[in-house]
Amino acid sequence: MGMSVPERRVIVVGGGAAGMMASIFAGKAGARVTLLERGEKLGKKVYITGKGRCNVTNDCTLDEFLHEVARNPRFLYSALSFFSPQDMMQLLEDAGCPVVVQRGRRVFPATEKASDVTRTLARLMQQSGVEVRYGSRVQALMTETTEDGALHATGVRLMDGTALPAERVILATGGCSYPLTGSDGSGYRLAQALGHTIVPQTPSLVPLVAAGKLCAGMQGLSLRNVGLRIVRVQDQKSVYEDFGEMLFAHFGLTGPMILSASAHMRQMAPGRYEVHLDLKPALNAEMLDKRLQNDFVKYSNKNFSNSLQDLLPSKMIAPIVSLSGIDPHKKVNELCKEERRELVRLLKDLKLTVKNFRPIAEAIVTSGGVKVEEVDGRSMESKLVKGLYFAGEMLDVDAYTGGFNLQIAFSTGRLAALSAGRA
Repeated sequence: MGMSVPERRVIVVGGGAAGMMASIFAGKAGARVTLLERGEKLGKKVYITGKGRCNVTNDCTLDEFLHEVARNPRFLYSALSFFSPQDMMQLLEDAGCPVVVQRGRRVFPATEKASDVTRTLARLMQQSGVEVRYGSRVQALMTETTEDGALHATGVRLMDGTALPAERVILATGGCSYPLTGSDGSGYRLAQALGHTIVPQTPSLVPLVAAGKLCAGMQGLSLRNVGLRIVRVQDQKSVYEDFGEMLFAHFGLTGPMILSASAHMRQMAPGRYEVHLDLKPALNAEMLDKRLQNDFVKYSNKNFSNSLQDLLPSKMIAPIVSLSGIDPHKKVNELCKEERRELVRLLKDLKLTVKNFRPIAEAIVTSGGVKVEEVDGRSMESKLVKGLYFAGEMLDVDAYTGGFNLQIAFSTGRLAALSAGRA
């Protein structure tokens, strides 16, 4: 009789997108999997992506995808090659969760309910025989040094003192963003305790705080089809340009385009960056001037402040009138060419000084994490501790909005699992 090979035990720490995916595939690879989740439910952050509709991935090519990764794109080459956005879409479809591709190639569940994605992943976990333990907080990773002097992961110790032995441990605890969902950076402390370098956390994909009272005056106003340019003040260099949707808030600016822009604003300091908004990107200065002249003919006997309702949303009129320096009570037919030109300049280049990012707790994604040079990109295994793997936001990689960050979590989770599950 041949000797039976003992079942490999894999512990996954963290029940978010990366952890759920890791546990599914470790189970499929034949390992005995325990997933430890400190909260009372799985996939909390998945519920809030895409405004609760769950922008699950982006239907693009590998090269296009890597172009959307702000930090360490090459590190993700293997993970994304082995499990692409199209593979993720197929996985959901096959599991009975059809998906649809929308504007910007963003992929959503057809029902537009994030809970359907989480439910599908939870069902796949069940099918893979994953044991989930809720309310489990990990105090430390257990290790031993083998004869060859290498450090090996041997399991985890929980806060209540329980030791859970395992041959492989996958850390997928998330970053520091949205602490209410449970991601408070605890995974970084576990990795650091074993000698890993943690690249400092900065918010990425985060709203911007603007100087002055202008934004507060337009609070709640959402704009579509706006041109955006982020300029570094010291050398007047454009660091980011975009076109799309944004929203004015009491503190400043937010919305998809602003969140993406924030990932390019490194070493944030008050006054270091300026936001330039083109409110009428479809019209050049000459066309906009003609448009104004037509409106002014239509409202020729009105005051200046009452002549812009065709051109601007009502919430924006008073702030723009005030910024233009033109007397609001001046009759439109008395405006000179110079004043009109000034107004055109303002509409094509509305300038706001950025004071800061909103707090890291409001960031959708945190930049920073375990230094990728200390992790093998072909397996997600730690180069310092054998049998320890990383997935998702634990790693120092982050991408722009559009489903890319969730796909990174899925792809790295799957690669870590297949590497860990292999005998």
